[in-house]
Amino acid sequence: MSDHLPREVLTEILSRLPVRSLLRFRSTSKSWKSLIDSQHLNWLHLTRSLTLASNTSLILRVDSDLYQTNFPTLDPPVSLNHPLMCYSNSITLLGSCNGLLCISNVADDIAFWNPSLRQHRILPYLPVPRRRHPDTTLFAARVCGFGFDHKTRDYKLVRISYFVDLHDRSFDSQVKLYTLRANAWKTLPSLPYALCCARTMGVFVGNSLHWVVTRKLEPDQPDLIIAFDLTHDIFRELPLPDTGGVDGGFEIDLALLGGSLCMTVNFHKTRIDVWVMREYNRRDSWCKVFTLEESREMRSLKCVRPLGYSSDGNKVLLEHDRKRLFWYDLEKKEVALVKIQGLPNLNEAMICLGTLVPPYFLPRQICRKPRALGCERPRKTRDDFLSQGFKLTL
Repeated sequence: MSDHLPREVLTEILSRLPVRSLLRFRSTSKSWKSLIDSQHLNWLHLTRSLTLASNTSLILRVDSDLYQTNFPTLDPPVSLNHPLMCYSNSITLLGSCNGLLCISNVADDIAFWNPSLRQHRILPYLPVPRRRHPDTTLFAARVCGFGFDHKTRDYKLVRISYFVDLHDRSFDSQVKLYTLRANAWKTLPSLPYALCCARTMGVFVGNSLHWVVTRKLEPDQPDLIIAFDLTHDIFRELPLPDTGGVDGGFEIDLALLGGSLCMTVNFHKTRIDVWVMREYNRRDSWCKVFTLEESREMRSLKCVRPLGYSSDGNKVLLEHDRKRLFWYDLEKKEVALVKIQGLPNLNEAMICLGTLVPPYFLPRQICRKPRALGCERPRKTRDDFLSQGFKLTL
């Protein structure tokens, strides 16, 4: 049938299929392999998946094991063979972007990994930072953030190590930035804020990574949201909505919901307001989506994080205390426990797209936005990069 279809039409059809099907078709002939490996199809498939929120899966972590299930159907999960060594039975999910997962282990090995393609890249090792005053300084936390710089077409990872001086209650930080283009780390100026949510990794929205911080290490300090601009390598504060609470009377945390920055406001674990910034970096675009209260199914409101909407948009999947999943019905205002077949418990969950994006840098002339259908595509294909030591496992 493909011999009777224009290449543009066939590309459009293939861009709507899941990666698993594309990888099967890739082995049928040289012409199909060339088409599926083309950067035009790669970009079109990614753009369509992002726009339609299709080809989406949920990555589940249980100790050092990772599983994948379709989202939002939550079918029986499939075990994933991740590329890192497990020294203490633990793996950390640092972030997800365009189908790439960023994961690490206790030895601080970090990898960019596309579980759909089964390709990965190990990042250069970054030593643990030294404390300036070992006698009085305490290592408090370390967070990361993983995202894609749309201007330079480069994947970047930010690592913030946070220290507290017990003598004068001051704080300091070390900020490191890895870029896939250079395959190297560089040091950035110290972060002039104190981290609040050490368990939350940077949330990628609007070409920026986001964390919750305060200005001082003092009680009842108001929480702030800072954004790290991946293009200009600078931090800035983001406007907050009027939550109706008193400074210090609540805690906020961040998540990604429906492609928008999401903020949870926890009023001393009695109720949680869930807000979404409909238009990025505009204070008046904050909208309260729903309020979650204690119930028989969810007795504690500790560490509740929205993950994504159901296919009809009437429910929101919630991760509770990094142990269980719940569906929250927006109309009925009720929660229902989600049972994943074969996984009675979990440690972490993260949304991930199924894409053809490889975990290595593509030159700018190839990774640029594709031309209109029917135009000549770049001659260079992914096979040129696979020949440099990367292997595609079907």
